[in-house]
Amino acid sequence: MKQWSRQIKGENSWTMFKVISEFVEGFETLNQTGPCVSIFGSARTKPDHPYYKLAVEIARRLTEEGYGVITGGGPGIMEAGNKGASLAGGTSVGLNIDLPFEQGANPFIDHGKSLQFRYFFVRKVMFVKFAQALVALPGGFGTLDELFEVLTLVQTKKISPVPIILVGSSYWTGLKGWIQNVMLDQERNISPGDLDLLPIVDTADEVIRIINDFYDTKHGQLEPNYEL
Repeated sequence: MKQWSRQIKGENSWTMFKVISEFVEGFETLNQTGPCVSIFGSARTKPDHPYYKLAVEIARRLTEEGYGVITGGGPGIMEAGNKGASLAGGTSVGLNIDLPFEQGANPFIDHGKSLQFRYFFVRKVMFVKFAQALVALPGGFGTLDELFEVLTLVQTKKISPVPIILVGSSYWTGLKGWIQNVMLDQERNISPGDLDLLPIVDTADEVIRIINDFYDTKHGQLEPNYEL
């Protein structure tokens, strides 16, 4: 038992250093990117899908507004976000994660801005800390994980408020309806104002309008979320 305990302590110490190294590399790279918007979505979305094409358009428009784009660095919606930014000459960042399947860096990430993570929690900090807004297109469990993590941080005031935008009314309306009907009206597990954190849109124009209106109205500062 004592030998086992010593082994676990040693492994935990090395894990701590691995985590710190990922934070350091991420901070040093992303501190140089300027204002960005994080785009989430499914890795399984094909290039001929309307949501892929919409993600390309959203990223292109964000670049025209002076934002860089941060994605998970993989295929699908992530690739579309990087593609839109890259083709428009904007900053294109990829936060890749080591997975046993499906994840591989897409070819539209800027040289020197493709980061590789082992730990999901470190990667999620990078998504949020350096984003002036977060845009979620249809995706699976990973997209929902990232979405609700950000909602929780804003709701609990652990980060400064940022626009959180759901793209695709046919995909997201049912989820928002459940949040309202069950979480709010039935169980009272959230406050009425929490629903305002989840606007649903269908076009790139609406995404840009929400972000611009937020910073015009709130006089928000385009800088990293240092509260994280």
